[in-house]
Amino acid sequence: MPTIAVASRLVYEVAQPTTLLVNVAVATTPRQSIEHERFTVKPNVPQTHLPVGEERNRFVRLSLEPGEVDISYEARVRLEPVTEDAPSVEQTDYESLPPQVMSYLNPSRYCESDRLASYALAEFGAMEANYERVDAICDWIASHIEYRGGTTTALTTACDVLLQRTGVCRDFAHLGITFCRALGIPARYVSGYACHLDPPDFHGFFEAYLTGRWFLFDPTRLAPTSGLVRIGVGRDAADTAFATIWGVAQLKEKTVSAEAVIGSETVGEDNAAEVAVSTA
Repeated sequence: MPTIAVASRLVYEVAQPTTLLVNVAVATTPRQSIEHERFTVKPNVPQTHLPVGEERNRFVRLSLEPGEVDISYEARVRLEPVTEDAPSVEQTDYESLPPQVMSYLNPSRYCESDRLASYALAEFGAMEANYERVDAICDWIASHIEYRGGTTTALTTACDVLLQRTGVCRDFAHLGITFCRALGIPARYVSGYACHLDPPDFHGFFEAYLTGRWFLFDPTRLAPTSGLVRIGVGRDAADTAFATIWGVAQLKEKTVSAEAVIGSETVGEDNAAEVAVSTA
């Protein structure tokens, strides 16, 4: 099973007393465990660790005074994924969905599945309702949307991305989630770290609920699912931003890394069309 070392560093210049909500610590699930981790802030400032939302995302609230603040996180994470033969994974019928996943069928701030329902049905409605249809959605996004930085903002929604045909990882994930929800497949946004991502950065991908389990999908096709480490999950990126600022603070520096530990199982050999991966 792969063991992955992740790290991030954020440096802010704070102009006035500010509250910063940071979301960079990896999650713990039955299939993702933390061997060790360290979260440091320089200078030492008041901090509160907060499990936020139904999914208990691990936010840290910092009370900052004017000046420079340096926030760093590092962890060693062990993944023990469930893998299934992708063609055998079927869509779960609506009447069989557990109540805790049903909210992930609803439209959300960035995923207007109600507005794109007709489009999703026209493109993907005739396909068999299984894992391969979600994978086909990811293939369609990778083929029709250009991955280009600086073309979207914090206001960009899935509808915007479909119209302009450009975006970054969060936009690709939002469009995949939107199409899935429009087809009756619960889907949720996942923020995380990713091996083999070039350039390294925080990464946005998504999970779709099929045959009683959350399976990972990355429509950017920039990182193998076997090397994805989750930070948090939510309806869309609004629930999982790596930093939320209440006050005035300017990000001066950001570095992110994710690397398989030497001697660990090889990351990057999975084929998304053949192997369904779950770490939820």
